[in-house]
Amino acid sequence: MSSLRIVVMGTGPFAVPMFRSLVASPHEIVAVVTRPDRAPPGRTPPPNPMREAATAAGIGILDPERVNEPTVVASLAALRPDLFVVCDYGQLLSRDLLAVPPLGGINLHGSLLPRHRGAAPVQWAIREGDPMSGVSVIHMTPALDAGNVIVARETAVGPRETSAELEPRLAELGAGAVLDAVDRMQAAVASGGSAEGIGIPQDAARATRAPRLSKQDGLVDWSQPAATIERLRRALEPWPRLTTFFTRGDGQRQRLVLDDVEVVDAPGGMPGTVLDTADGRIVVACGGGTALAITRLVPEGRRGMAAADYLRGSPLAAGAILG
Repeated sequence: MSSLRIVVMGTGPFAVPMFRSLVASPHEIVAVVTRPDRAPPGRTPPPNPMREAATAAGIGILDPERVNEPTVVASLAALRPDLFVVCDYGQLLSRDLLAVPPLGGINLHGSLLPRHRGAAPVQWAIREGDPMSGVSVIHMTPALDAGNVIVARETAVGPRETSAELEPRLAELGAGAVLDAVDRMQAAVASGGSAEGIGIPQDAARATRAPRLSKQDGLVDWSQPAATIERLRRALEPWPRLTTFFTRGDGQRQRLVLDDVEVVDAPGGMPGTVLDTADGRIVVACGGGTALAITRLVPEGRRGMAAADYLRGSPLAAGAILG
């Protein structure tokens, strides 16, 4: 079995490097399954990176609303795939669907499983302060991110790295990991083994969850330690971003997106209190007697700017309360 017939399932940008590596491999990509384009009437659907990549490669596209519907399962079975390769798709695959290819399905996940099972592993790795992150290629089961780990590759998380910077690095790391996993599956089957037995079982007791983040997650809780807020700022780039509010003396409230922050040594105070605005920084008291300096921000209705530029035209001063 030197060349496999593969169906790739994916939607977001994390899947694109893996898809391109498979297109360049000896294997045949017989179809791409992606999520359907959705948008309110009169609005343009959001970008679908996998749809764009498949179109550029000349690969046929399926975009069912529910991939586990019997008619969809039959359509995929008619393609006679040997393997499903799934990444950043957005739907769980049923047992019946996973039974279609003889080798089942593998999934590329953006964490070192069983840590950070779920839809936002990159964001949670930074939010939790993990010094190392990585990718895992698992043999798929109907349970979320719970199958045997066939290949895992790790990389250090930079001390100032954001999700927007780490995610594309992991996607490139995953491209090679998927090819390695496919080779291992082929070798195991060729020697008389089974695809299901490949890899190392996950320790469920060590599993953590990484659910999708919401806009509400971006609201600063100044009672948290400064280091926790700084990590959250990096985790929430490029969306939903870290946000707080400043109420002016006239009662008008202004939303501030925190574009860059750093932990600093400063006298403690009530969390959310502006301690100092000298040196072009907005130093804010945080929980546990810690402090955070806002160095760049995006005021509501304006472009991003240095904190020093914002302070020149703002009444914000020491003693103001954010939140």
